Amino acid sequence: MTPAQLRAFSATVRLGSVKAAAADLAVSEAAVSMHIAHLRRELGDKLFTRTAHGLAFTPGGLRLASRAAELLGLQDQTVLEVRQAGSGRRLLRVAASSLFAEYAAPGLIELFAGRADDLDVELSVHDPQRFPLLLAERAVDVALGPRPATVDDSMTCAHFLNYQVTAVVGPDHPLADRSGAPGLAELREQTWLLGPSAVGRVGIVPSVLRRLGVPENHQRIFQSHTAAVDEAKHGQGVALAVAFAITKDLADGDLRQLSGPHLPARGSWNLLSLGDREAPPAAAELRRFVATPRAIQAMLRGAGVTAGRFRPAIHVTLWS
Repeated sequence: MTPAQLRAFSATVRLGSVKAAAADLAVSEAAVSMHIAHLRRELGDKLFTRTAHGLAFTPGGLRLASRAAELLGLQDQTVLEVRQAGSGRRLLRVAASSLFAEYAAPGLIELFAGRADDLDVELSVHDPQRFPLLLAERAVDVALGPRPATVDDSMTCAHFLNYQVTAVVGPDHPLADRSGAPGLAELREQTWLLGPSAVGRVGIVPSVLRRLGVPENHQRIFQSHTAAVDEAKHGQGVALAVAFAITKDLADGDLRQLSGPHLPARGSWNLLSLGDREAPPAAAELRRFVATPRAIQAMLRGAGVTAGRFRPAIHVTLWS
C-alpha cells in the first residue's frame, strides 16, 4: 500500500464517489480508480460496490477506511516531527472547546510554553464531539474541554478543573432588581445572549439551555462569549458567563447574577490525548502540568502570550 493509494481510497470514503475524490485530490478519475484497483488486488477485497444509492462498503473496506485515516495521519505527523527535529523546535497542536479557548487557554499556554525554549503551541477551536476523531487521525496532539460522550480505550481522559456558569443581566434589565428568583417560564421568555459553545451538543452551555428549555428563536449567538456578556451589560438580554471571568463586573455593579432552577451550573474541563506510547512527549508533559496549582492559577487569572509562542490555526465560522 502506498500513501497515494490510501489517500485515493480515504477521499472516496469521505466524499462518497470516485469523481468527487478525484476533484478533491486534483487528479483524474482514472488515477483514483487505478489506486483503488491496486488496493483491491493487494488486499483481496472488493472494498466497496456501487449501488443505486451510492457506494456500499464491505466490512474490509470499512476497516481499511479507519486504518487509512490513521496511517495518513501518522505519515503527516512523521513529516512534521522530522522537519521540527531538523530545525530544533517542537510543535504541540492543541484542540480546545470555544469556552476553554476563550477563558482558560491563554494563561495555560503562556505558562506551559514559557517552560521550554524549543516549544511552540498551535491552538485550534473545535466541537468537543470531534476530539476523539481529531486525535485518532493525528490532526491534533491533545484536546482540552468538556469530556466527549464517548472516549476510545486507546485514549486517556484526565479531569483537571471545575468551574461554574451563571446567568447574568445588566443593571437596567427588568430582572436585575427582582427580589425572588425568576421561574422557568419567565427565563424561557427572555432573549439569551450566547457565545459559540451554545451551538454544539456537548458542554455546560448547551446542557443549561436544554435543562431550561430555552427555545431556539430566543437564542442570539455571538462570535465570542465575551461579546455576548458585553451585550448583557447594556440590558439586551440574559447571558451565560463563566463565574471566575465576571468577578470584577459583579463587584462593580456592571452585571447582576440571576438565581433560579438549574443555575448556577457546574461544568468541568478535561484533557484528552492518546496513550503515552502514541502521543508526542509534549502532550504527556501538558497532561502532567495542567492539574498543578500554578497551571490552575494561570487559567483562572489569564495572561497574554507572545506571537512566537502561540500560533493559532485559523477557522472561519459563518452564522446563519
